[in-house]
Amino acid sequence: MPLQHGIVGPVPPGRDPDDYDRLRRRVLWSMPAGLYILGSRSGDRRNLMTCNWVSQVATSPKLVATSVDREAVTAGLIVEGGSFSVSILAREDKAMARKFVKPVAEVAVGDDGVATAMQGIEVSELADGVPVVASSVGWLACALRHTLELGTSRRPR
Repeated sequence: MPLQHGIVGPVPPGRDPDDYDRLRRRVLWSMPAGLYILGSRSGDRRNLMTCNWVSQVATSPKLVATSVDREAVTAGLIVEGGSFSVSILAREDKAMARKFVKPVAEVAVGDDGVATAMQGIEVSELADGVPVVASSVGWLACALRHTLELGTSRRPR
């Protein structure tokens, strides 16, 4: 679909493209989403990344899906390390999520080499060393099974 006023996607005939795009964004933003922190590790490199979309996509086997920008540090660590974690945050912990919108710069490691805090937030490490937020209401340990690259980061012209 051609670009109309910076809008990508179909716009019904007779509708103002900017008004329609605002409506479409409002509808998409109303779809349920949680607040998660994705943990990743490859070798000595660890990261935690804020994420708002994780969903179960199959029941047998149990599979979850998430979306990570292919240029993100986390994407590379997940592919290299072959696993990731999902820490589920309580609604009142949403301020914590702001600490992980950029790659982690601060990792505290104990004498045993295990990470104890990242960006000042207490973490635990799973058996494969992938970090999880210690105060999360729950977490998942996930093995990478499939990847799917969609589109490009640039808008079509």
